[in-house]
Amino acid sequence: MASKREPSPAMRMRKIALVICEGETEERYINLLKKWYKSPIRIVSHIEGTRITQSLVDNRARELKLSKWDKVHTFLMYDMDVPSINEKLLACKAEKLLSNPCFEIWLLLHTKDHKTAITTDALIKELKKSATVWKNYAKTVFTNTQEAYLKCNTDAAVARAKGLKELQNPSTGVYKLIELLKSDESKLWPVENVGGKL
Repeated sequence: MASKREPSPAMRMRKIALVICEGETEERYINLLKKWYKSPIRIVSHIEGTRITQSLVDNRARELKLSKWDKVHTFLMYDMDVPSINEKLLACKAEKLLSNPCFEIWLLLHTKDHKTAITTDALIKELKKSATVWKNYAKTVFTNTQEAYLKCNTDAAVARAKGLKELQNPSTGVYKLIELLKSDESKLWPVENVGGKL
């Protein structure tokens, strides 16, 4: 009787979500997702700020691909409140998790629906008055209470985000990463996405 052998670790396919982001608030949120979702997908974040280019995206994906079995899916998690950066982002071949005007629209959608255009400053003020948990919101830091609130209200935020028009003010694509982590990822993972090629 032939023995069944497990594939060697080097031959097992690794699925890696590379999330290139603008700043620390986005990276802090990505770290929360890693903690909450026990997904077979490895999430790696890199803060790249405004120097985003296709060459940088390709290099970061290549750095993560250790074997021919690895599949790297690249995401860009950025704010859209700087027009000069938007052109660079839209030119990159990667899944866009863009927030217009900024990431805080994603946080606000955990509390309430918001469908009218808004500036970044007005959005931060709206977030702080939307629920007690956000009263003392500070970028780059989530309190334990805020983390718990985000986790409890993720499904509502996803539904609200899907009701907005992509790239328009207001909108956010952050929900796409959540859906990837929560679902049967084989249905959402592009087969052709090998070695950072998108």
